[in-house]
Amino acid sequence: MFLSVVVPCMNEEEAIPALVSRLESVIAPYKDRAEIILVDDGSTDGTWEAILAAQTRVPQLRGLRMSMNRGHQIALTAGLEAARGGRIFMLDADLQDPPELLSDMMSLMDRGYDVVYGRRQERQGETWFKRATASVFYRLLNLMSDVDIPKDTGDFRLVSRRALDAVLAMPEKARFVRGMFAWVGFRQIGIEYTRAARTVGETKYPLRKMIRLAMDAMTAFSTKPLRLATRLSFVSLGVSGLMMIYVIHSMLAYQTVPGWASVILAISAFSGVQLLTLGILGEYIGRLYLEAKNRPLYFVSEDTETPMPVQLRTRA
Repeated sequence: MFLSVVVPCMNEEEAIPALVSRLESVIAPYKDRAEIILVDDGSTDGTWEAILAAQTRVPQLRGLRMSMNRGHQIALTAGLEAARGGRIFMLDADLQDPPELLSDMMSLMDRGYDVVYGRRQERQGETWFKRATASVFYRLLNLMSDVDIPKDTGDFRLVSRRALDAVLAMPEKARFVRGMFAWVGFRQIGIEYTRAARTVGETKYPLRKMIRLAMDAMTAFSTKPLRLATRLSFVSLGVSGLMMIYVIHSMLAYQTVPGWASVILAISAFSGVQLLTLGILGEYIGRLYLEAKNRPLYFVSEDTETPMPVQLRTRA
């Protein structure tokens, strides 16, 4: 198998026909040496039925159905682990990232690159809030991270087998796949493109999930938030010392004036610093707890390559 195309899907019933049609054209030059893997991440609409219908028409297509919704990054991981190709092409089912860019990515990989990622030059059909938060996210992530993660990129990329094997060797549960590919290194290059507007369906990344992804990314690739909490503690201690000196001076100079505003302000400020520090510690401790349980990342309930009912497959 030369090429594997991996696409996680979540409630993308309307998008599946157009997605498969365009992917079929893209992989046509490779014929039987290419495969398409669509991963149904616990959809509640007719996504799985649409995958089954497409599979009867496109023999290179393989469908995986998760036992329940595990999130985009876990569904993507399931597809990557099932991929058998020497080169693996990743994209989302909404077709905002053009699959036709594969030929250009292939050309760059022929020159010796292991990872060719798409960098969004323009985002069509997105609100100013979405564009602003995405820009802030990537710049804040690089500021806080110990790894240089390319700005304005997603999971739209072509990777070599050795780069993929390196990422799959990383066992963590809170997965941020684009950051993991940045961490493993090898030769990488970006290719700029215009991200199209979504034509069908709706985004699967509302603000709540974006914040969750940002927390996973920052805690997975950096201990700087912990160091920030330590520095805030020292700043808090320093300010407390200055306030103590001021209070003692006022007492000696008989300049004490009863009042509660300054006291309340000081208590609120220091309480906020303490709660922030506890929150940062809690995020890291929570991830240690999840890693210590060592549960499987996912279960696959159905696989179109297996005609008989299959046992639930777990990640090694």
